[in-house]
Amino acid sequence: MNKTWIALSLTALLPAVAQASEAELLEKINKLAAQVESLRAELNETRQKAVALEQSQNQVIQNQVETQAVLATAQQAKPSDTVITGYGEINLNRPIHDRSKTQADVARAVIGFQHRFDEKTKLVTELEWEHAVVSSGDQGETAVEQLYVERELTPGMQAKAGLFLIPSGLLNTNHEPTAYYGVERNFVETAIIPSTWREVGVGLSNAFDNGISTEVGITTGFNLNKWDFSGASEGKASPLGSIHQEGQLAAAGDLAVYGAVNWRGVPGLQLGGSVFTGGAAQAQPGFAASNARVTLWETHGRYNPGALDLSALFARGTISDTAALNLANAGSATPVPSSFQGWYTQAAYQVWQSGDYRLSPFVRYERFNTGRTFEAMPAGLANLPDAEQKVATVGANFRIGEGVVLKADYQRFSQNRNLDRFDLGVGYSF
Repeated sequence: MNKTWIALSLTALLPAVAQASEAELLEKINKLAAQVESLRAELNETRQKAVALEQSQNQVIQNQVETQAVLATAQQAKPSDTVITGYGEINLNRPIHDRSKTQADVARAVIGFQHRFDEKTKLVTELEWEHAVVSSGDQGETAVEQLYVERELTPGMQAKAGLFLIPSGLLNTNHEPTAYYGVERNFVETAIIPSTWREVGVGLSNAFDNGISTEVGITTGFNLNKWDFSGASEGKASPLGSIHQEGQLAAAGDLAVYGAVNWRGVPGLQLGGSVFTGGAAQAQPGFAASNARVTLWETHGRYNPGALDLSALFARGTISDTAALNLANAGSATPVPSSFQGWYTQAAYQVWQSGDYRLSPFVRYERFNTGRTFEAMPAGLANLPDAEQKVATVGANFRIGEGVVLKADYQRFSQNRNLDRFDLGVGYSF
């Protein structure tokens, strides 16, 4: 009976034991699954961190490579302490009414050197050759066009000393063939304002945030002792051009002062003017015009907002105390004028552009008189005023990139139609 009861009891307990073992096993399996899932999550996190670390390292390496490239480029792009510049032009002038006077000329070739001693100090030098050949038997000449040292005193303010261009008009300090319209430089800024006009002296320039810039200075002046009364010189063509000294053993008994102001407060617009005045007798003993003074003033404007380019200029010069000098040379071919003046207006428009090519037709009208008035003379010896010259020019500039220009124009002279001409030219600057 006992054996039977025991057997029945075990039979009753077996399902419970089996059930308990199965529950424990399931619990262990669930724990293992949870551990596996946890390990999988940790593994994924580890992988993500490894990928992020690799990306970060790659970015650091890339940044280093780019930095080295930038530094190398910057090193290569670093401006040289010495820079070479230059410009030149070759022109053909063909008179309409006399083909025999057609002439081709290497008008000028200029080479410049700018050397920077440091961030604030530089040397500017320009050497010019005119008419291709320089010798005692030719009309060509070589000259130092500029030679001065400039120092930046404060941001926007510079001082200079040496031989430099006078800031008069629109052309004198910006006279490269790529900078103006027409084959030849305009008459007003050649006959009234001599071109290229430079003096030996010191100057101070300043640029302000409101668009105003100023220049002032003390320089050598003109030498009236050089005036040629025979008519063989350029006195009729350019009164001041015939007596400027260009830094060549320049007489400095009388000095001159100049001042210029320009306003560029509106994009594309420039308005300004200048004045230059100084004694012209140069303290020469016995000179008849001992108190002679040359004064030249001008006012100008230019509007160049884009394709349109408009400009105008008026200039007037005077030479005082010339009566006694003219009287001593009464009846001469070229008496000294007491005043001379001129003006021009010009309009150009860029009508076509394709890549680096640009075509800009222009028209210019100018009036000037190099002998407008003369000081009073005794009866019968008076010098009559010269006739006012009127010149109309129409033409076009064809730009090739930024450094080369082809030019063509036609000029009509109202006072003497025999001077009418057709011009062709090529110019460059760099």
